[in-house]
Amino acid sequence: MPSALPEGDPAPPDGALPPAALAELGTHDLGFYVHVPFCRVRCGYCDFNTYTATELGPGASRASYADQAVAEVRLARRVLGDADVPVSTVFLGGGTPTLLPAEDLGRMLRAIGEEFSLAPDAEVTTEANPDSVDLAYLSRLREAGYTRVSFGMQSAVPHVLATLDRTHDPERVPVVVDAARAAGFEQVSLDLIYGTPGESEQDWGRTLEAALACEPDHVSAYSLIVEDGTALARRVRRGELPMPDEDDLADKYVQADDRFAAAGLGWYEVSNWARDTAARCRHNLGYWRGASWWGVGPGAHSHVGGVRWWNVKHPAAYAARLQAGHSPAQARELLDAQTRQVERVLLEVRLADGMDPAAVPGEPADVAALIADLVADGLVEDRPDVLVLTRRGRLLADGVVHRLLA
Repeated sequence: MPSALPEGDPAPPDGALPPAALAELGTHDLGFYVHVPFCRVRCGYCDFNTYTATELGPGASRASYADQAVAEVRLARRVLGDADVPVSTVFLGGGTPTLLPAEDLGRMLRAIGEEFSLAPDAEVTTEANPDSVDLAYLSRLREAGYTRVSFGMQSAVPHVLATLDRTHDPERVPVVVDAARAAGFEQVSLDLIYGTPGESEQDWGRTLEAALACEPDHVSAYSLIVEDGTALARRVRRGELPMPDEDDLADKYVQADDRFAAAGLGWYEVSNWARDTAARCRHNLGYWRGASWWGVGPGAHSHVGGVRWWNVKHPAAYAARLQAGHSPAQARELLDAQTRQVERVLLEVRLADGMDPAAVPGEPADVAALIADLVADGLVEDRPDVLVLTRRGRLLADGVVHRLLA
Protein backbone atom coordinates (compact mmCIF):
# COMPACT_ATOMS: atom_id res chain seq x y z
CA MET A 1 0.00 0.00 0.00
CA PRO A 2 1.26 3.54 -0.68
CA SER A 3 1.36 4.85 2.89
CA ALA A 4 4.46 3.99 4.89
CA LEU A 5 5.01 3.74 8.62
CA PRO A 6 8.07 5.25 10.31
CA GLU A 7 10.78 2.90 11.54
CA GLY A 8 10.73 3.71 15.25
CA ASP A 9 12.04 1.44 18.01
CA PRO A 10 10.92 -2.16 18.67
CA ALA A 11 7.61 -2.45 20.51
CA PRO A 12 7.36 -5.06 23.29
CA PRO A 13 5.35 -8.15 22.28
CA ASP A 14 2.85 -7.59 25.10
CA GLY A 15 2.45 -3.86 24.29
CA ALA A 16 3.55 -2.78 27.78
CA LEU A 17 4.04 0.95 28.32
CA PRO A 18 6.59 2.69 30.58
CA PRO A 19 5.29 3.63 34.06
CA ALA A 20 5.80 7.34 33.28
CA ALA A 21 3.38 7.09 30.36
CA LEU A 22 0.76 5.26 32.42
CA ALA A 23 1.09 7.93 35.12
CA GLU A 24 -0.27 10.50 32.68
CA LEU A 25 -3.55 8.63 32.20
CA GLY A 26 -6.38 10.78 33.48
CA THR A 27 -4.54 14.07 32.97
CA HIS A 28 -6.10 14.30 29.49
CA ASP A 29 -9.19 12.84 27.87
CA LEU A 30 -8.84 9.28 26.60
CA GLY A 31 -10.11 8.49 23.11
CA PHE A 32 -10.29 5.42 20.90
CA TYR A 33 -9.73 5.46 17.16
CA VAL A 34 -10.84 2.31 15.32
CA HIS A 35 -9.46 1.90 11.81
CA VAL A 36 -11.63 -0.14 9.47
CA PRO A 37 -9.37 -0.75 6.47
CA PHE A 38 -11.93 -1.85 3.87
CA CYS A 39 -13.16 -0.08 0.73
CA ARG A 40 -15.27 -1.18 -2.21
CA VAL A 41 -12.92 0.63 -4.60
CA ARG A 42 -9.68 2.51 -4.12
CA CYS A 43 -9.95 6.28 -4.67
CA GLY A 44 -7.11 7.53 -6.85
CA TYR A 45 -6.00 10.26 -4.42
CA CYS A 46 -6.06 8.16 -1.25
CA ASP A 47 -2.89 6.88 0.45
CA PHE A 48 -4.62 5.61 3.60
CA ASN A 49 -4.03 2.02 4.72
CA THR A 50 -7.06 0.50 2.98
CA TYR A 51 -7.82 -2.66 1.03
CA THR A 52 -10.43 -3.76 -1.46
CA ALA A 53 -11.72 -7.34 -1.34
CA THR A 54 -9.27 -8.46 -4.03
CA GLU A 55 -6.30 -6.98 -2.14
CA LEU A 56 -6.88 -8.67 1.23
CA GLY A 57 -5.41 -12.06 0.46
CA PRO A 58 -5.56 -15.03 2.87
CA GLY A 59 -5.70 -14.57 6.61
CA ALA A 60 -7.96 -11.51 6.67
CA SER A 61 -11.63 -10.84 6.02
CA ARG A 62 -14.33 -8.35 6.79
CA ALA A 63 -16.34 -11.07 8.52
CA SER A 64 -13.73 -11.65 11.24
CA TYR A 65 -12.59 -8.05 11.65
CA ALA A 66 -14.86 -7.06 14.53
CA ASP A 67 -13.55 -9.99 16.59
CA GLN A 68 -9.98 -8.81 16.01
CA ALA A 69 -10.80 -5.22 16.94
CA VAL A 70 -12.49 -6.41 20.14
CA ALA A 71 -9.39 -8.46 20.95
CA GLU A 72 -7.23 -5.35 20.66
CA VAL A 73 -9.61 -3.39 22.90
CA ARG A 74 -9.17 -6.09 25.53
CA LEU A 75 -5.40 -5.87 25.05
CA ALA A 76 -5.66 -2.12 25.62
CA ARG A 77 -7.37 -2.75 28.96
CA ARG A 78 -4.56 -5.05 30.06
CA VAL A 79 -1.86 -2.62 28.94
CA LEU A 80 -3.44 0.44 30.52
CA GLY A 81 -4.09 -1.35 33.80
CA ASP A 82 -6.88 -0.62 36.23
CA ALA A 83 -6.89 3.16 35.90
CA ASP A 84 -10.48 4.37 35.99
CA VAL A 85 -10.40 6.66 32.94
CA PRO A 86 -13.70 6.71 31.03
CA VAL A 87 -13.45 7.03 27.27
CA SER A 88 -14.50 10.51 26.13
CA THR A 89 -14.51 9.98 22.37
CA VAL A 90 -14.60 7.11 19.90
CA PHE A 91 -13.99 7.59 16.18
CA LEU A 92 -14.33 4.93 13.49
CA GLY A 93 -12.47 5.82 10.31
CA GLY A 94 -11.07 4.07 7.31
CA GLY A 95 -11.55 2.94 4.76
CA THR A 96 -15.31 2.74 4.97
CA PRO A 97 -16.43 1.55 8.42
CA THR A 98 -20.02 1.24 7.23
CA LEU A 99 -19.08 -1.58 4.84
CA LEU A 100 -19.26 -3.73 7.98
CA PRO A 101 -22.65 -4.73 9.39
CA ALA A 102 -24.06 -2.21 11.85
CA GLU A 103 -24.02 -4.99 14.44
CA ASP A 104 -20.24 -5.27 14.09
CA LEU A 105 -19.81 -1.53 14.64
CA GLY A 106 -22.06 -1.83 17.66
CA ARG A 107 -20.04 -4.75 19.02
CA MET A 108 -16.76 -2.86 18.75
CA LEU A 109 -18.24 0.12 20.59
CA ARG A 110 -19.78 -2.12 23.23
CA ALA A 111 -16.38 -3.72 23.90
CA ILE A 112 -14.85 -0.28 24.56
CA GLY A 113 -17.70 0.53 26.93
CA GLU A 114 -17.40 -2.79 28.75
CA GLU A 115 -13.65 -2.62 29.19
CA PHE A 116 -13.29 1.09 29.98
CA SER A 117 -16.78 2.59 30.32
CA LEU A 118 -17.92 5.48 28.16
CA ALA A 119 -18.22 8.96 29.63
CA PRO A 120 -21.88 10.01 30.00
CA ASP A 121 -21.42 12.62 27.27
CA ALA A 122 -19.13 10.52 25.08
CA GLU A 123 -18.88 11.57 21.44
CA VAL A 124 -19.06 8.50 19.19
CA THR A 125 -18.41 9.09 15.48
CA THR A 126 -18.31 6.93 12.40
CA GLU A 127 -17.29 7.93 8.92
CA ALA A 128 -19.59 6.77 6.12
CA ASN A 129 -19.80 6.97 2.36
CA PRO A 130 -23.14 8.29 1.08
CA ASP A 131 -23.78 5.03 -0.81
CA SER A 132 -22.92 2.75 2.13
CA VAL A 133 -25.84 3.52 4.47
CA ASP A 134 -29.59 3.96 4.57
CA LEU A 135 -32.14 4.87 7.26
CA ALA A 136 -32.37 1.33 8.63
CA TYR A 137 -28.59 1.00 8.94
CA LEU A 138 -28.20 4.45 10.53
CA SER A 139 -31.01 3.70 12.97
CA ARG A 140 -29.19 0.56 14.13
CA LEU A 141 -26.00 2.57 14.61
CA ARG A 142 -27.84 5.19 16.66
CA GLU A 143 -29.38 2.48 18.82
CA ALA A 144 -25.89 1.04 19.36
CA GLY A 145 -24.71 4.36 20.82
CA TYR A 146 -23.23 6.29 17.90
CA THR A 147 -23.93 10.02 18.26
CA ARG A 148 -22.19 11.54 15.24
CA VAL A 149 -21.75 10.62 11.57
CA SER A 150 -19.33 12.12 9.05
CA PHE A 151 -20.21 11.66 5.38
CA GLY A 152 -17.52 11.68 2.70
CA MET A 153 -19.23 14.08 0.29
CA GLN A 154 -15.99 15.51 -1.22
CA SER A 155 -17.80 17.28 -4.11
CA ALA A 156 -21.26 17.83 -5.57
CA VAL A 157 -19.96 17.88 -9.15
CA PRO A 158 -19.91 14.57 -11.08
CA HIS A 159 -16.79 15.25 -13.14
CA VAL A 160 -14.84 16.21 -9.97
CA LEU A 161 -15.96 13.02 -8.23
CA ALA A 162 -14.93 11.03 -11.29
CA THR A 163 -11.41 12.52 -11.19
CA LEU A 164 -11.19 11.52 -7.53
CA ASP A 165 -12.53 8.02 -8.35
CA ARG A 166 -15.43 8.57 -5.99
CA THR A 167 -18.35 6.37 -7.00
CA HIS A 168 -21.32 7.80 -5.10
CA ASP A 169 -24.12 9.83 -6.70
CA PRO A 170 -23.91 13.40 -5.33
CA GLU A 171 -27.71 13.44 -5.14
CA ARG A 172 -27.39 10.78 -2.46
CA VAL A 173 -25.80 13.17 0.06
CA PRO A 174 -28.93 15.10 1.17
CA VAL A 175 -30.82 11.81 1.32
CA VAL A 176 -28.42 10.25 3.83
CA VAL A 177 -28.12 13.49 5.81
CA ASP A 178 -31.91 13.49 6.21
CA ALA A 179 -31.76 9.81 7.15
CA ALA A 180 -29.16 10.52 9.84
CA ARG A 181 -31.40 13.23 11.28
CA ALA A 182 -34.38 10.88 11.22
CA ALA A 183 -32.32 8.20 12.95
CA GLY A 184 -31.63 10.64 15.79
CA PHE A 185 -27.96 11.44 15.30
CA GLU A 186 -26.96 14.45 17.39
CA GLN A 187 -24.46 15.76 14.84
CA VAL A 188 -23.91 15.37 11.11
CA SER A 189 -20.64 16.35 9.44
CA LEU A 190 -19.63 16.60 5.78
CA ASP A 191 -16.10 16.14 4.42
CA LEU A 192 -15.15 18.18 1.35
CA ILE A 193 -12.06 18.32 -0.89
CA TYR A 194 -11.09 21.34 -2.99
CA GLY A 195 -8.47 21.83 -5.68
CA THR A 196 -9.12 18.69 -7.72
CA PRO A 197 -7.65 19.02 -11.23
CA GLY A 198 -10.36 20.39 -13.50
CA GLU A 199 -12.45 21.81 -10.65
CA SER A 200 -13.43 25.39 -11.50
CA GLU A 201 -14.31 28.12 -9.03
CA GLN A 202 -17.92 27.63 -10.08
CA ASP A 203 -17.68 23.89 -9.40
CA TRP A 204 -16.40 24.57 -5.89
CA GLY A 205 -19.15 27.12 -5.34
CA ARG A 206 -21.70 24.52 -6.41
CA THR A 207 -20.25 22.05 -3.89
CA LEU A 208 -20.37 24.62 -1.09
CA GLU A 209 -23.97 25.49 -1.95
CA ALA A 210 -25.00 21.83 -1.96
CA ALA A 211 -23.20 21.13 1.32
CA LEU A 212 -24.74 24.11 3.10
CA ALA A 213 -28.19 23.22 1.79
CA CYS A 214 -27.90 20.08 3.94
CA GLU A 215 -27.52 22.32 7.03
CA PRO A 216 -24.65 20.29 8.51
CA ASP A 217 -23.51 20.83 12.08
CA HIS A 218 -19.88 20.52 11.01
CA VAL A 219 -17.84 20.71 7.81
CA SER A 220 -14.25 19.66 7.09
CA ALA A 221 -12.70 21.09 3.92
CA TYR A 222 -9.26 19.91 2.88
CA SER A 223 -7.12 20.93 -0.07
CA LEU A 224 -6.25 18.05 -2.37
CA ILE A 225 -2.74 16.72 -1.77
CA VAL A 226 -1.14 14.57 -4.46
CA GLU A 227 0.46 11.82 -2.40
CA ASP A 228 3.37 9.79 -3.75
CA GLY A 229 2.45 6.25 -4.74
CA THR A 230 -1.21 6.97 -5.52
CA ALA A 231 -2.97 6.55 -8.85
CA LEU A 232 -3.53 10.31 -8.91
CA ALA A 233 0.21 10.96 -8.54
CA ARG A 234 0.90 8.64 -11.45
CA ARG A 235 -1.62 10.49 -13.62
CA VAL A 236 -0.02 13.81 -12.73
CA ARG A 237 3.44 12.44 -13.45
CA ARG A 238 2.29 11.22 -16.88
CA GLY A 239 0.90 14.67 -17.65
CA GLU A 240 -2.71 13.52 -17.76
CA LEU A 241 -3.68 15.91 -14.96
CA PRO A 242 -2.09 19.13 -13.64
CA MET A 243 -0.82 19.55 -10.10
CA PRO A 244 -3.16 21.58 -7.88
CA ASP A 245 -2.35 25.29 -8.09
CA GLU A 246 -1.44 26.99 -4.79
CA ASP A 247 -3.19 30.27 -5.70
CA ASP A 248 -6.31 28.36 -6.71
CA LEU A 249 -6.27 26.47 -3.41
CA ALA A 250 -5.97 29.72 -1.45
CA ASP A 251 -8.84 31.33 -3.39
CA LYS A 252 -11.06 28.31 -2.75
CA TYR A 253 -10.22 28.31 0.95
CA VAL A 254 -11.26 31.96 1.21
CA GLN A 255 -14.41 31.22 -0.76
CA ALA A 256 -15.28 28.39 1.63
CA ASP A 257 -14.49 30.40 4.76
CA ASP A 258 -16.72 33.24 3.59
CA ARG A 259 -19.59 30.93 2.70
CA PHE A 260 -19.35 28.96 5.92
CA ALA A 261 -19.23 32.10 8.06
CA ALA A 262 -22.28 33.52 6.29
CA ALA A 263 -24.12 30.27 7.04
CA GLY A 264 -23.24 30.42 10.75
CA LEU A 265 -20.35 27.93 10.72
CA GLY A 266 -17.27 29.24 12.53
CA TRP A 267 -13.76 27.93 12.03
CA TYR A 268 -12.23 26.21 15.04
CA GLU A 269 -9.29 24.54 13.29
CA VAL A 270 -7.66 25.54 10.02
CA SER A 271 -9.66 23.01 7.98
CA ASN A 272 -12.75 22.59 10.18
CA TRP A 273 -15.89 24.63 10.82
CA ALA A 274 -18.74 24.03 13.29
CA ARG A 275 -22.15 25.50 13.99
CA ASP A 276 -21.27 26.06 17.65
CA THR A 277 -18.82 24.85 20.28
CA ALA A 278 -20.85 21.70 20.94
CA ALA A 279 -20.59 20.71 17.26
CA ARG A 280 -16.79 20.74 17.21
CA CYS A 281 -15.27 17.29 16.76
CA ARG A 282 -13.98 16.58 20.24
CA HIS A 283 -12.07 13.51 19.09
CA ASN A 284 -9.96 15.51 16.65
CA LEU A 285 -9.51 18.24 19.24
CA GLY A 286 -7.91 15.57 21.39
CA TYR A 287 -5.29 14.98 18.69
CA TRP A 288 -4.57 18.69 18.33
CA ARG A 289 -4.30 19.18 22.10
CA GLY A 290 -2.02 16.23 22.82
CA ALA A 291 -4.56 13.98 24.55
CA SER A 292 -4.20 10.20 24.88
CA TRP A 293 -5.79 7.83 22.42
CA TRP A 294 -5.57 4.16 21.53
CA GLY A 295 -5.66 3.34 17.83
CA VAL A 296 -7.24 -0.02 17.04
CA GLY A 297 -6.66 -1.74 13.71
CA PRO A 298 -4.03 -2.31 11.00
CA GLY A 299 -1.67 0.65 10.69
CA ALA A 300 -3.47 2.59 13.43
CA HIS A 301 -1.40 5.01 15.53
CA SER A 302 -1.73 5.49 19.29
CA HIS A 303 -0.41 7.97 21.83
CA VAL A 304 -0.37 7.67 25.61
CA GLY A 305 1.74 9.84 27.90
CA GLY A 306 4.46 10.69 25.38
CA VAL A 307 4.69 7.22 23.85
CA ARG A 308 3.55 6.90 20.25
CA TRP A 309 3.21 3.53 18.53
CA TRP A 310 1.74 2.11 15.35
CA ASN A 311 0.36 -1.25 14.37
CA VAL A 312 1.44 -3.56 11.56
CA LYS A 313 -0.19 -2.48 8.30
CA HIS A 314 -1.69 -5.53 6.66
CA PRO A 315 -4.95 -6.96 8.07
CA ALA A 316 -3.59 -10.52 7.84
CA ALA A 317 -0.46 -9.65 9.87
CA TYR A 318 -2.65 -7.75 12.33
CA ALA A 319 -4.96 -10.74 12.78
CA ALA A 320 -2.03 -13.15 13.19
CA ARG A 321 -0.46 -11.07 15.96
CA LEU A 322 -3.68 -10.93 17.94
CA GLN A 323 -4.44 -14.61 17.41
CA ALA A 324 -1.01 -15.41 18.86
CA GLY A 325 -1.77 -13.29 21.92
CA HIS A 326 0.69 -10.56 20.97
CA SER A 327 0.33 -6.84 20.59
CA PRO A 328 -0.15 -5.80 16.94
CA ALA A 329 2.25 -2.88 17.49
CA GLN A 330 5.02 -2.82 14.90
CA ALA A 331 7.17 -0.13 16.51
CA ARG A 332 7.05 2.90 18.77
CA GLU A 333 8.87 6.05 19.78
CA LEU A 334 9.27 7.77 23.14
CA LEU A 335 8.83 11.50 22.75
CA ASP A 336 11.21 13.65 24.76
CA ALA A 337 10.14 17.00 26.25
CA GLN A 338 11.54 18.99 23.34
CA THR A 339 9.70 16.91 20.74
CA ARG A 340 6.45 17.21 22.66
CA GLN A 341 6.88 20.97 22.83
CA VAL A 342 7.49 21.18 19.08
CA GLU A 343 4.45 19.02 18.35
CA ARG A 344 2.34 21.16 20.65
CA VAL A 345 3.22 24.23 18.61
CA LEU A 346 2.61 22.40 15.32
CA LEU A 347 -0.89 21.37 16.36
CA GLU A 348 -2.25 23.96 18.79
CA VAL A 349 -1.38 26.92 16.58
CA ARG A 350 -4.02 25.60 14.14
CA LEU A 351 -6.85 26.12 16.63
CA ALA A 352 -9.17 29.11 16.82
CA ASP A 353 -8.91 28.90 20.61
CA GLY A 354 -5.24 29.64 20.10
CA MET A 355 -2.08 28.66 21.88
CA ASP A 356 -0.40 29.96 24.99
CA PRO A 357 2.61 32.02 23.80
CA ALA A 358 4.62 30.41 26.60
CA ALA A 359 4.51 27.18 24.60
CA VAL A 360 6.79 28.71 21.95
CA PRO A 361 10.41 27.66 22.61
CA GLY A 362 12.88 30.45 23.38
CA GLU A 363 13.52 33.26 25.80
CA PRO A 364 10.33 35.21 26.64
CA ALA A 365 11.68 38.48 25.22
CA ASP A 366 12.68 36.79 21.97
CA VAL A 367 9.29 35.05 21.69
CA ALA A 368 7.48 38.35 22.31
CA ALA A 369 9.48 40.02 19.56
CA LEU A 370 8.78 37.15 17.18
CA ILE A 371 5.05 37.30 17.85
CA ALA A 372 5.11 41.08 17.37
CA ASP A 373 6.66 40.50 13.93
CA LEU A 374 3.93 37.98 13.09
CA VAL A 375 1.28 40.49 14.16
CA ALA A 376 2.91 43.17 11.99
CA ASP A 377 2.86 40.76 9.04
CA GLY A 378 -0.85 40.14 9.53
CA LEU A 379 -0.39 36.47 10.37
CA VAL A 380 -1.59 36.39 13.99
CA GLU A 381 -4.06 38.47 15.91
CA ASP A 382 -2.84 41.25 18.21
CA ARG A 383 -3.70 39.54 21.50
CA PRO A 384 -1.22 39.45 24.40
CA ASP A 385 -2.54 36.35 26.13
CA VAL A 386 -3.05 33.90 23.27
CA LEU A 387 -1.62 33.25 19.82
CA VAL A 388 -4.41 32.99 17.21
CA LEU A 389 -3.94 32.89 13.44
CA THR A 390 -5.62 35.46 11.24
CA ARG A 391 -7.15 34.16 8.02
CA ARG A 392 -3.98 35.15 6.20
CA GLY A 393 -2.12 33.19 8.88
CA ARG A 394 -4.31 30.16 8.29
CA LEU A 395 -3.42 30.26 4.61
CA LEU A 396 0.27 30.43 5.55
CA ALA A 397 0.11 28.24 8.67
CA ASP A 398 3.14 26.14 7.75
CA GLY A 399 5.25 29.26 7.37
CA VAL A 400 4.04 30.59 10.72
CA VAL A 401 5.00 27.33 12.41
CA HIS A 402 8.42 27.43 10.77
CA ARG A 403 9.05 30.91 12.15
CA LEU A 404 7.83 29.94 15.63
CA LEU A 405 10.17 26.97 15.75
CA ALA A 406 13.18 28.42 13.89
